[in-house]
Amino acid sequence: MFDLIIRNANLPDGRKGLDIGVSSGKIAAIAKSIAVAAGEEIDAAGRLVSPPFCDPHFHMDATLSLGLPRMNVSGTLLEGIALWGELRPLLTKEALVERALRYCDLAVTQGLLYIRSHVDTSDPRLVTAEALLEVKEKVAPYIELQLVAFPQDGYYRAPDGVSSLDRALDMGIGIVGGIPHFERTMEDGARSVEALCRIAADRGLPVDMHCDETDDPMSRHIETLAAQTVRFGLQGRVAGSHLTSMHSMDSYYVSKLIPLMAEAEINVIPNPLINIMLQGRHDSYPKRRGMTRVRELMAAGLNVSFGHDCVMDPWYSMGSGDMLEVGHMAIHVAQMAGIDDKRRIFDAITVNSAKTMGLEGYGLDVGCKADLIVLQAADVTEALRLKPNRLFVIKAGKVVARTAPRVGELFLAGRPASIDTGRDYVPPVLQR
Repeated sequence: MFDLIIRNANLPDGRKGLDIGVSSGKIAAIAKSIAVAAGEEIDAAGRLVSPPFCDPHFHMDATLSLGLPRMNVSGTLLEGIALWGELRPLLTKEALVERALRYCDLAVTQGLLYIRSHVDTSDPRLVTAEALLEVKEKVAPYIELQLVAFPQDGYYRAPDGVSSLDRALDMGIGIVGGIPHFERTMEDGARSVEALCRIAADRGLPVDMHCDETDDPMSRHIETLAAQTVRFGLQGRVAGSHLTSMHSMDSYYVSKLIPLMAEAEINVIPNPLINIMLQGRHDSYPKRRGMTRVRELMAAGLNVSFGHDCVMDPWYSMGSGDMLEVGHMAIHVAQMAGIDDKRRIFDAITVNSAKTMGLEGYGLDVGCKADLIVLQAADVTEALRLKPNRLFVIKAGKVVARTAPRVGELFLAGRPASIDTGRDYVPPVLQR
């Protein structure tokens, strides 16, 4: 009956000791005990089994380009933008494809099987679009890669910005992007939001805009994005990424803004690692850290998902393709350390991100795709604390990556010879 059975699995919702049966690439059964054999069996041994991680905000055209053509000495967003402007004319399709494929290899080992990448369309050569469309096809058997036409230098500000974005969409890039706060004036920014939402409505496409990635509390393009979303009937199909200016806005204005965003069903994508690294650079002390109001947005019912954004590129010299690292940082910056908080954070890198990306068949229910990961952790709180190894990564019922458990050996008189660095020392309250 089953091609694969994962036995004695704990699920993200708190259920424990379940067997998961897989047939023809889909989850066929979830039960306390599946009393039949299968072609392959994995003993989860009381560890967490989750749907794979999803990254709804990434820049695959820039990934792994750290040091090209030089390092970002100041570490600022503006120097990163300038560096990318120096590198962009030197980009070749072959180099872009090679770097992207290497990143996708890393992503699979981390259990990251769904990625939405912005594709810079500011260079009218559109070599970035050509390369990532090729990558999308190459990785399709193991990663679902969504692409956003992103006018990185501004839809109106960049020469040929308007025509280049249209051409990228004609080539097959399926999501409309924007960056209104980078236009030359606030008026041009608002005008770009309207134009890009109109394009999305006419073409039947989703929208995902870099919006208000600044410390300036008067950068309020998210208000315009929400209003244009309602105007064009795009509710639920629009994402506002970053929204870091909300960190600095006065609370009275935010009390008006969040209900407008909820009416428009905006998907919110903070990027914790990048936001706290790049924001507040002009502050002395107190120093702002720039992540948007995650707790308040979640409380208002908005769908909040977290992106990795960058890995070893002109903007961010760190990163590992591990969405648990993103969630781990979000816990600290959003000050969401409660048990229920951590479950919401885990949702923000799994089910919430899947909703943002409009994924079909994602999840841990019978009939869902058998895309699964087995982690060296007992539950979601432990996973976020430890960022543990992904013991098995499964795509359509087939193991596509495996990592050995992390075990520490000890050479101490009277002490154990080895410990599972996750579970052998946790307090009893966490063992329930």
